[in-house]
Amino acid sequence: MVTENVELKCKEIRKQIFIQAYAAGGAHMGTAFSVADILGTLYFGDVLRYRAQQPDWEDRDKLILSKGHAGVALYAVLALAGYFDVSYLKTFCQPGSRIGGHPRINEVPGVEASTGALGHGLSFGIGIAYANKMDHKSSHTYVILGDGECQEGSVWEGALSAPTLGLDNLTVIVDHNKLQAMDELEKIVHMAPFADKWKSFGWNVLEIDGHNCEKIKQALLAREAGRPTLVIANTVKGKGVSFMENVPIWHYRMPDDEELRILCRDLEFSEEEQENLFCIKRSL
Repeated sequence: MVTENVELKCKEIRKQIFIQAYAAGGAHMGTAFSVADILGTLYFGDVLRYRAQQPDWEDRDKLILSKGHAGVALYAVLALAGYFDVSYLKTFCQPGSRIGGHPRINEVPGVEASTGALGHGLSFGIGIAYANKMDHKSSHTYVILGDGECQEGSVWEGALSAPTLGLDNLTVIVDHNKLQAMDELEKIVHMAPFADKWKSFGWNVLEIDGHNCEKIKQALLAREAGRPTLVIANTVKGKGVSFMENVPIWHYRMPDDEELRILCRDLEFSEEEQENLFCIKRSL
């Protein structure tokens, strides 16, 4: 069972996502909030094998955040997992900081791939999984895709390749919040029937509530011999902040004063945390 600690971590991830956005004056918060529970379960639900103090541990599992514009969520998780001090998150997108708008390998401990140009993370993950399989390593590879990202042709080339290679050491999670930068997913490119497409290519396909940590863990640990697993995580863009949920304009936008008060209530910032938050701005 997923412990209460995992759910508490997911709440803290959302707080740290906003702290970064507030310090920088902007971030892709909507997409970061939608993927927070997936990342939280991976790192704090006894799913991903890692050593924060030894980020290059040879036998670690690897997580590729292909939707790199959600980097603030990954940074929050890595900091809370102990890869670097949480206070460093306040430097997000500041001059001289190593944590920028999109994750970069060799710049931030725990980041396994430079992402942000959408459509490449799956191919990168397939390469890692195939190498591990050839080397008879037990390491597992996880790739998180956005559903809008799945309009990229390179994703479908990867979707064809992974079953052909028998990559049962690969799990792909699609953050299926059904929105992208400009509108609803289906109004831009028809993706339905989404699950059936992957099944027809030979994937083991599971569909879950992407905000239920227990269901997420069960799906992430579900393996089928001889073929890769795809987890369609049905999520809500902007999850956790009432006025952001399922509203496309919150792909990249900052709240005004009234919205900020609602956000602090929704994310359960204490009075002390709110004061510390406002101190960030005054110190910049």
